[in-house]
Amino acid sequence: MELWIATGNKGKLSEFRVLLNEVVDLQLHHQGEIASFTPRPEDGKTFLDNARIKAKTLRAVKNNAWVLGEDAGLEVEGLNNLPGIHSARYAGPKASDSENVAKLLKMITLKPMANKNARFVCTTVVYTPTGEEWIFTGELKGTIISKPAGLHGFGYDPVFVPEGQTQTLAELGSGYKAQHSHRAQAVKQFLERYKTTL
Repeated sequence: MELWIATGNKGKLSEFRVLLNEVVDLQLHHQGEIASFTPRPEDGKTFLDNARIKAKTLRAVKNNAWVLGEDAGLEVEGLNNLPGIHSARYAGPKASDSENVAKLLKMITLKPMANKNARFVCTTVVYTPTGEEWIFTGELKGTIISKPAGLHGFGYDPVFVPEGQTQTLAELGSGYKAQHSHRAQAVKQFLERYKTTL
């Protein structure tokens, strides 16, 4: 199976490698391997819009392979579900993970709230080599804490504690994420669907 991932995010790519390791003869590639590839702006209004933009743009170059585009983000109830689709650029177009986390914690401090419930959301769009579109979604509920903790993962993992846990995703590590994360759920659905085509 030749699968192209429509992302340049190293954290996402490493997670995809773990989540897809059970696929026999998998040839995993990403858009960064294509010298002339230019991603389109992620200007959709939903996670699905942006996942589709990514997948369609890459499929225009790799239309005879499997292509996967996904958009994921953090929704905080007390912030009217922000940062949402703006999660990766919450503190600015080229913001680092730590800058995005700092802005999130600042916004929560500026607007004191009892409700720090949040969820990670992932929407994945897959195009088959024949052009069929598959859509999968996953979510992981939890709460936001006031100070980052943990060294694993990326993005908002250091301030997100999943339901039923006492540690952040950055403390729980890749093994926990491979079983429970929003991305893991979406990929598991994809793999189940993929197996029906074999």
